[in-house]
Order: sequence, then structure tokens, then C-alpha cells
Amino acid sequence: MDATRHTSRQYETELQEVTENLLYLGTLIEKAIADSIQALVERDPDLARKVIAYDIHIDKLDYEIEEKCIRLLALRQPAARDLRFITTAIKINGHLERIGDMAVKICEKVLILNEEPQLKPYIDLPRMAEIARQMIRESLDALVHEDVDLANKVRDEDETVDNLNEQIFRELLTFMMEDPRTIHRSLLIMQISKTVERISDHAKGIADMVVYMVTGKSVRHQKPEDVFR
Repeated sequence: MDATRHTSRQYETELQEVTENLLYLGTLIEKAIADSIQALVERDPDLARKVIAYDIHIDKLDYEIEEKCIRLLALRQPAARDLRFITTAIKINGHLERIGDMAVKICEKVLILNEEPQLKPYIDLPRMAEIARQMIRESLDALVHEDVDLANKVRDEDETVDNLNEQIFRELLTFMMEDPRTIHRSLLIMQISKTVERISDHAKGIADMVVYMVTGKSVRHQKPEDVFR
């Protein structure tokens, strides 16, 4: 009986470690996004290079989380709710790792942009990035608290980021039409904006997985208001 209780406690500890590691990875990802945008706004190549170099640590944690989840699936043979949690954790881990790669891509564009005069003040891009960071944080909070309403709030916020991306695209298009010399810089900023928009898509993907974990319903192609709460 004691051995059974010990095994059960160890299993619960391992599940908790997966959650804590995902939250820690989320914290690293949020910082990578913040630093990449700071490097853009402040034209700081050293900070951009720091984000690029740190990605190896994010990749390492991603690998460790995935291995832990696979080991739980193989050795513990979880059923029902725990099975949904572990498979959800694997997919969320993948979303977070790809977001880390996107922060690197932003920094690579920043290094190129810094070699040319600044085209315009950055207003909407930092706002977009802050919303995307908040979406990541809230989606992981929704995971911890199994909060479908918060997950659906994250799914709603994706539209705000999409609208800001379109606004930036239209503004930069005007720059390029008025002065062809701005085309290269405008295209780089468009690419950064699109990358931030894709980050918000991944945050929404995490929220989708939380809804699935809690309700057992796949909502990837549904609007938040259509989800059974």
C-alpha cells in the first residue's frame, strides 16, 4: 500500500513538473519577445544578438519537456484526463518553441534594419508585441487554472493583433509608394509585423489546446463565442 501511495505521489510530482517547466519556458519566451522588440525600438544590436544566442537554452528546455512527457506516456500509461493533459502539454511546448524561433527571426531583421536610417517611430509594433506577450501569459494561466473563459479571451485577442498587422501593412505600403528608397526597410518591418502576428496565432493555438484539455472539444476552427462553456 505504501509503495502504491509513493508511486502515486511521484506521478503527481512528475505531472506538476511538466506544468512548472511549461510556465518557466513561457517566461523565457515572453522575455525573448520583449527583448527583440526593445532591440528594434532602441536599435540595440547587442541585445538582438543576445536573444539569438539564448535560443539554444530555450531549445534545450523544449527538448527536456518533450522527453518528460513522452516518458510519462510510456511508463505511466495515463488515462482520460491525465492523457489529455500530457498530449496538450506536448503541443503547447511545440507552440512555445516556435515562438522562441520567431523572436530570433525578429532579431535577425533588427540587425539588418540597424544598418540603415530609421524609417519611422515604432508605435503599433510594440503594442502588437505586448498584446501577444499577454496572450501567451494568459493562455498559460488558463492552462494552470483550467479556465475556459480566459482561454476564450485569448482567442478573441488574436483579432486585435491581426488588425494592427493590417494597419502597419497599409501604412508601410504608403511609404513605399511615395518613396521607393524606403522599400527595403518597409519590407523588413512588414516581416517583423507578420512575425508578431504569427506569435499571436501560436498563443491562440495554446488557448485552443487548453479548451480541448478542459472540455474535450476541438475548437481550432470555431469562434470563441461558439464554444460550449
